[in-house]
Amino acid sequence: MTTVATPRKTPAKAAIASWAGTTLEYYDFAVYGTASALVLNELFFPEDLPAGIRVLLSMATLAVGYVVRPLGAFILGPIGDRYGRKAVMMLTLFGIGICTFIIGCLPTYDQAGVIAPILLVVIRIIQGLSVSGEQASAITMSLEHAPEHRRAFTTSFTTSGSAAGGLLATAVFIPFAALPQDQLFSWGWRVPFWLSAVVVVVAYIIRRTLEETPTFIETQAIKVQMAPMTQTLRFHRLAILRVAACALVAGISYLFATFSVAFATTGYGLDRPTMLWVPVLASLLALAYTPLAGLLADKFGRRTVFLIGVIGAGLTTIPYLWSITTGNWALIFTLGILCNGLFYSTANAAWPSFFAEMFPHRVRVSGLAVGTQIGFAIAGAIGPVASTALAGAELTSWIGPSMLAIALMLVAAFAAMTAKETKDHTMDEIDDLQQSDREKAAVTASIVLPRP
Repeated sequence: MTTVATPRKTPAKAAIASWAGTTLEYYDFAVYGTASALVLNELFFPEDLPAGIRVLLSMATLAVGYVVRPLGAFILGPIGDRYGRKAVMMLTLFGIGICTFIIGCLPTYDQAGVIAPILLVVIRIIQGLSVSGEQASAITMSLEHAPEHRRAFTTSFTTSGSAAGGLLATAVFIPFAALPQDQLFSWGWRVPFWLSAVVVVVAYIIRRTLEETPTFIETQAIKVQMAPMTQTLRFHRLAILRVAACALVAGISYLFATFSVAFATTGYGLDRPTMLWVPVLASLLALAYTPLAGLLADKFGRRTVFLIGVIGAGLTTIPYLWSITTGNWALIFTLGILCNGLFYSTANAAWPSFFAEMFPHRVRVSGLAVGTQIGFAIAGAIGPVASTALAGAELTSWIGPSMLAIALMLVAAFAAMTAKETKDHTMDEIDDLQQSDREKAAVTASIVLPRP
């Protein structure tokens, strides 16, 4: 009889490795989102178009990267379930980083004409495919390494990386946004994209010694003919739809990080560097608070904490966008930090364990990847693009974007209320809870028995 050496759990190492990758992912998002709002709309589209239309087109290139994510999830999710969570974590790390660096090298519309926005869209598509398995594999890795009573806390470090990436990207952009316009538009905007190479190297050093989870090693010891994606789509379609609907709350964050910057600086002429300090301070709060909210999700339940964050983020978006129209910096900073730094971070801390625990271990990466990336694709398209369109050609209306945030909130909250609470179950119990008898029978029937 062959015995399989099962590695020990390393929750701290898994949490740090997951945090590092998500930091890179959100560094890319925040750099591109900020550049879309401040620079790319000027450099990659004809200058004779109205300012609002240029911003809308720029936001559309941001959305393209999200639209293709579900396709990438169908590719990378099964790889994570069949060949290992770490394999996907390393693959996505380099895919994201290389694409971000290349964007900083692209020619502008003045230099290459219409080929410039075409190249931008192509790179965003490749990047969207690359990023689609990052969080699902990282969350699964940290969840399966976590102590039973600290699963939400451990997995919250993955999304804490989103605050770190947003903070890093915006902080990097502030001094370049303060440059004279000719310097910013000629070379300054490129440097934040090039600096992604540093983040890739650091994340690689952290991730290269991380071992697969004991759960994955044990699962691989039993050969099953049924493919992970086949099992996911056959038995977990409802869970995928629920996760996708809950993930629409990300649209509020995208609206905050990208649209509100363009709304303030283009629509109302507010100072660019000052406006960028709003997401910086929100990210600082989120960086410290997200693990604490993860502890709250371990104590009070994933669903409860997620709902508090979703409803709070949706409702505070309304006064935040209104405050921009007043030009009152004290209001803008207070409401922006409350909306994104506190409430959205509350939801952001709870969803990794909340969503991942909706799937059994054999298909966890596949189900989580497909569900989240469908939701993020819709949110990434709706958040920045629809809010920009609803703000009008001059980007001065706050009511339409506010109602969009409320709609996203309601969909995510309703979907969350239909989910089971899993905080009091062990991982083995969750495996049993999330599989029907029909699924268990089908998986058992597809086990490949060793040859005598």
